[in-house]
Amino acid sequence: PCPALFQVAALERQIFDFLGYQWAPILANFLHIMAVILGIFGTIQYRSRYLMMYAVWLVLWVGWNAFIICFYLEVGRLSQDRDFIMTFNTSLHRSWWMENGPGCLVTPVLNSNLAPEDHHVITVSGCLLDYQYIEVVSSATQIFLALFGFVYACYVSKVFLEEEDSFDFIGGFDSYGYQAPQKTSHLQLQPLYT
Repeated sequence: PCPALFQVAALERQIFDFLGYQWAPILANFLHIMAVILGIFGTIQYRSRYLMMYAVWLVLWVGWNAFIICFYLEVGRLSQDRDFIMTFNTSLHRSWWMENGPGCLVTPVLNSNLAPEDHHVITVSGCLLDYQYIEVVSSATQIFLALFGFVYACYVSKVFLEEEDSFDFIGGFDSYGYQAPQKTSHLQLQPLYT
């Protein structure tokens, strides 16, 4: 597959999580970018161990993105209003898309007693697509790319391992019974000493 597509998707995700101060996804995205780089390196250098490590990471990455989907859709006991998991409970920040989504109109609520001293309360209206669904689509795209990358990493790793097993070291150290050609001349070469 196109490794550049994986990098672009991961970098896009990292940028928007930075803009929204989403610290847990920032950390996960950073690890994912490192894993993609190692996967690319493993492909270029014919290193099946790096590809296997990349495949294991992709399983974790699918799980993380499934959690993000569940979080933004508030599946089970997860609640965006109560749980600040994405910011490690360090701030009240939300997804960047909440205020900057397509068509969103942000209106500050003045003199609100609901906000802490250093925050402000806003209302968001008119969005063409709610921020939760933008985050869900982003995570679903990451899952799709990860599944594709997992199949790729497993296949290429298998090919590399098969090539390592069938490699003929210097022609003659395998079990095929290779014998060196016989000399056709009766002349024997002697070393010269001066």
